[in-house]
Amino acid sequence: MHIFDIFSIVGTIAFAMSGAFVAMEEEYDILGVLVLGLVTAFGGGIIRNVLIGVPVTTLWSQGDLITLAVLSIIVSFILPLPWIKHWKRTEALFDAIGLSAFAIQGALYATEMKHPLNAVLVAAVLTGIGGGIIRDLLAGRKPLVLRDEIYAVWAMLAGATIGLGFIKSTLELTLLFVFIVFFRMLSVHYKWRLPRRSLKTGAINRTESKSG
Repeated sequence: MHIFDIFSIVGTIAFAMSGAFVAMEEEYDILGVLVLGLVTAFGGGIIRNVLIGVPVTTLWSQGDLITLAVLSIIVSFILPLPWIKHWKRTEALFDAIGLSAFAIQGALYATEMKHPLNAVLVAAVLTGIGGGIIRDLLAGRKPLVLRDEIYAVWAMLAGATIGLGFIKSTLELTLLFVFIVFFRMLSVHYKWRLPRRSLKTGAINRTESKSG
């Protein structure tokens, strides 16, 4: 098994459970929980495939991952509440692992198809954050990845380093994976944010750098 197959498994489990927990927070029924979990796990990859020319039907060749995602969602649905609360305390780490693995995979897909750098960047970002955006929209929430701590930037960084040819070997890809996870967790811990401007006050809020 390739190392990124392992990362993909971890990311699929983490994203599927994340979608399931959001659905339960919104008090969806079991069908809604399944839909939101699957969309979170596979939505970004589907959008990426459409944009870079990979047949959407390749999703059905991932039967093992789909089964794993469904099982993860069912487990999420029946877990005791204290266990769910414990899992959510480590959610950011699993999310960072999924973001890093999927962003790198998306960039590799695009580079293998000889797409230009801008397509590689889009593939990395959509694979890493697309499922979360769809999840939040279906749950009636503002997408956290566009307003929370720095998130999509790390996916863009992964895409840029691969698209520019700086990262090629398995060792380099592994180090990139660790780098993205590490800095994603730093951005969560220190609440780093990109500048934002409020139309209510006209003020531009700078990136936060304090822990919380």
